[in-house]
Amino acid sequence: MRFLIKAKMDTEKANAAAKAGKLGQIIRAIVEAQKPEAAYFIAEDGQRTAVLFLNMDDPSDLPAIAEPWFLAFNAELEVTPTMVAEDLMKAGPDIEEAVKNFG
Repeated sequence: MRFLIKAKMDTEKANAAAKAGKLGQIIRAIVEAQKPEAAYFIAEDGQRTAVLFLNMDDPSDLPAIAEPWFLAFNAELEVTPTMVAEDLMKAGPDIEEAVKNFG
C-alpha cells in the first residue's frame, strides 16, 4: 500500500549534522535505503522536512521506515495512506455502496 511519509527533523539534530558536513549524506543514505517513489524536501513549521511517497507491503515495515528518521534526526513522523487515480477508480463501487447505505 502506498503511503505519504512526512519526517519533520529536529532543528538542533539537523543543524549538528549540517555543521559536521553530514546532513546530505545521512538523508541520502536513508532515502536510498527506503527507495521511495518520490522524495521532496521542504521547510514546514520552520523545520527541515522530508516528504516521501513509498509502498509498504505490511504494517511491520513501518519501523524500518521510521527508525532511521527518529535516530538520525529525532524526527516527528506523519504516516498517511494515499491513493493514485487508479486506486480511487477501484474504490468506486465501495464509495457508491457507502452512499447507498449511509448517504
